[in-house]
Amino acid sequence: MDYSFLLNLTIILLSTKVLGLVTRKFHMPQVVGALLAGVILGPAMFGTLHETEFLDKLAEIGVIVLMFCAGLETDTAELKKSGKSAFIIALIGVIVPLFGGFAVASFFNRPGVISSDATCSLFLQNMFIGVILTATSVSITAETLKEIGKIKTHSGNAILGAAIIDDVLGIIALTIITSTTDPNVNLFAVLLKIAAFFVFSGIGGVLIYKAYSRWSNDAERGLQRHAIAAFSLCLLMSYIAEHFFGVADITGAYIAGVIISNTQKSQFLTSKFDTLSYLLLSPVFFASIGLKVELPAMTPAIILFAFLLTLTAILTKVVGCGIGAKICGYKNYQSIRIGVGMISRGEVALIVAGKGQQLGLLSGDFLGPVVLVVIITTIITPIILKPVFRIGPSVPFTETRLGENYEEVSKYR
Repeated sequence: MDYSFLLNLTIILLSTKVLGLVTRKFHMPQVVGALLAGVILGPAMFGTLHETEFLDKLAEIGVIVLMFCAGLETDTAELKKSGKSAFIIALIGVIVPLFGGFAVASFFNRPGVISSDATCSLFLQNMFIGVILTATSVSITAETLKEIGKIKTHSGNAILGAAIIDDVLGIIALTIITSTTDPNVNLFAVLLKIAAFFVFSGIGGVLIYKAYSRWSNDAERGLQRHAIAAFSLCLLMSYIAEHFFGVADITGAYIAGVIISNTQKSQFLTSKFDTLSYLLLSPVFFASIGLKVELPAMTPAIILFAFLLTLTAILTKVVGCGIGAKICGYKNYQSIRIGVGMISRGEVALIVAGKGQQLGLLSGDFLGPVVLVVIITTIITPIILKPVFRIGPSVPFTETRLGENYEEVSKYR
């Protein structure tokens, strides 16, 4: 039996922590250090570590637990109030990057500039690059918000809600474009399954909440069994979402966390899962993102394309989601927070890009710039997110949004 996975885990845990402490010295979130550890030790630089099936599976559990913890710490009352706002923010935050990416790709993806070896039409190839830019990696933002203690703010709830909806809209956009190349994809069936998942989550969530509350509230001892039951629900919802409905497993995990968040045992559960995530799962997940990065040879045209695509990826999310937030009545500083919180593409964009390359929607020459977009947006989001949350009133105040009054205490900003 090969025991090298033990050495790999040791290297990942130590390197992510050391670099996390270094980035904290520069007043950046520690998650940046974990991401850099994967890039530095992975194929992109030193090649000390490589992807393995074990690390991939452990990283998948890591992001599931991370999103479950985000659900546990979500203010459900505020989430309900911001539901409509989250949809509008997500919708505009998908449309603007979609057309922004399409415009940049249309300029470069033509004979004499960058030659494409993809089999689909140029229009579909360019539209697919726009689809890649619609993705949002909520896990990066969720971890950063937790680290700086801002996950329960109005802006934090709006970001999480919008990011979850963004994932669903991204699935729809990906399904629409892949259905044009893959005859096995039935667009109507996919949309029906997505709608069915949220109906299932709504009805099932209420029933599970009532049953879990009744069971946990009657028990004073044996709190460990509640953690096991909650973890089982998290994994089950993740499996159901992905396997039966074609929705991302992290969406199922987040919903499971929201279901449990209003029970009396939520604080106990949060402490248990935070420990599990911090000790093992989160470092492996964030390092694994860096391990996926491999940079191909870059020509001057591809470098320019990569620069403009990265700039477009950042600006279109900030502007698109910021405009959506302003339409919904958020303050200027809150709109900036929400826009910045949606920048990160992370592993989501890599997965989408890989799918496109398989179907002939993405040329190999364009994969390098997409990888650079993923690296830069993933690293830059937590770096920018921390200072933008310092913007705004520094004393308690009452703000009016959407015709309702909200008390926001400065320590939760």
